[in-house]
Amino acid sequence: MSEFNGLVEREIPRLRRYARALTRSADRADDLVQETLLRAISKSHLWQTGTDIRAWLFTIMHNHYVNMVRRAMRDETAVDIDQISSSLVAVTDPTSSTKLRELEHALGRLPEEQREVILLVGLEGMSYETAAEVLSVPVGTVRSRLSRGRDALRRLMGLPAKIERTDPRESVPLAA
Repeated sequence: MSEFNGLVEREIPRLRRYARALTRSADRADDLVQETLLRAISKSHLWQTGTDIRAWLFTIMHNHYVNMVRRAMRDETAVDIDQISSSLVAVTDPTSSTKLRELEHALGRLPEEQREVILLVGLEGMSYETAAEVLSVPVGTVRSRLSRGRDALRRLMGLPAKIERTDPRESVPLAA
């Protein structure tokens, strides 16, 4: 197995996790990962040894996902329930955490730009710079989307607003 194939193979679990969070469907996530892998392998000659393969793969996935959403919006006139029934998800696991369901619901209500940044930075642990590279936006845009997304999640989940830290020296009484 070539070095490239080994590097790609190690990223599949992360790709699946991100795709699942983006699409909110296991079947659609698997399709997205498969298409990402096909594109990556067919364009392997474009990857430069020594660069971040993870960022490269996530960029491919992100771009394909954006194209799919745009195409679906353009083609969306009427939907045949039989066509989409396999992609509908029913959550019936009684052991699921209520907080996780609330988080998933709240994430689904965020604007896509904020959700993507939260998933890349929060779920995947990417640096702001890598997330900016994947999304083809400036680092400052990643920071602002992340901040707005976190604030929106707090509101949607009924959590208190971000607590501003004060200078600990201000609350220390002076000795007499």
